[in-house]
Amino acid sequence: MRLVNGPALAPLTAAIALATACARREPPTWGEGDPAVAPLASSVAARAMASPVDDAGAPTRRAPRDAGRRDDADEIGALPQTRDRPGHSEGLERRTRALWDAIVEDDPDRAMPFFFPVGAYEQVKAIPSPASDWRRRLVAAYARDIHTLHKRLGKGRDRAVFQTLEIPEERARWVEPGEESNKVGYYRVYGTRIHWEADGEPRSFEVASLISWRGEWFVVHLAGFK
Repeated sequence: MRLVNGPALAPLTAAIALATACARREPPTWGEGDPAVAPLASSVAARAMASPVDDAGAPTRRAPRDAGRRDDADEIGALPQTRDRPGHSEGLERRTRALWDAIVEDDPDRAMPFFFPVGAYEQVKAIPSPASDWRRRLVAAYARDIHTLHKRLGKGRDRAVFQTLEIPEERARWVEPGEESNKVGYYRVYGTRIHWEADGEPRSFEVASLISWRGEWFVVHLAGFK
């Protein structure tokens, strides 16, 4: 279905294709974007709850069945982690739609539902002031990357049509506590691609890194690692 700018944006049926990749490779780094873009403020600085996991990062109790299916990232991030393996969900479809709309409209705020929640980041990272690092470094880079991808759509952006989000599911792995300065585990996958077309010509963007919270995928690095 065709996406257009402005309030007449038609509903998008976001097809999520979970694909298998045979070999791991590091995603390419795209341009830095506009360094003058200011960091975005967090809409809700959700306070992290104590995460009921053991030393290996496994949960000591399971979350309610639908807890990871809500689309409010701040609420999800305030809940404890689970070891549920992420996959297709209606929430993922909606978050993909939000990211695509943000790229088309050049509006990073629209894409925040797909970004790793601040409450979850506070639970994960064993670093000083994780919320500040989340806002000043990660969210600022996310905004810059969205501006850059908007420019890559070119003059035909009003004719750009989303196709699929391709997640190389077989490349996902559980990152144990103690790796990457984290104190809670999560699934991570590199090399996801957003497929789209313009005037019938297929194109794609690479999403550098997704990580999981409560069985749902979220973006942590969009275009490269900064």
